[in-house]
Amino acid sequence: MTTILNYLQLIVSILLIILILLQQRGSGLGAAFGGGGDVYLTKRGAEKTIFILTIILSAIFLALGILRLLI
Repeated sequence: MTTILNYLQLIVSILLIILILLQQRGSGLGAAFGGGGDVYLTKRGAEKTIFILTIILSAIFLALGILRLLI
């Protein structure tokens, strides 16, 4: 059981690192791939999805860490 939790936490941590690196403060997702935008209002589309997935994966990572401590 602990090995499964270890592998799950490793996978979640790698995905979390990738999602965090995709986010850029103050610029849109398009700027990361060569586009530019001077106005930043709200997160929309892919940026919002990445933001929400980051929150969900961080909660899963925390839950897996606590679960590993209890087992």
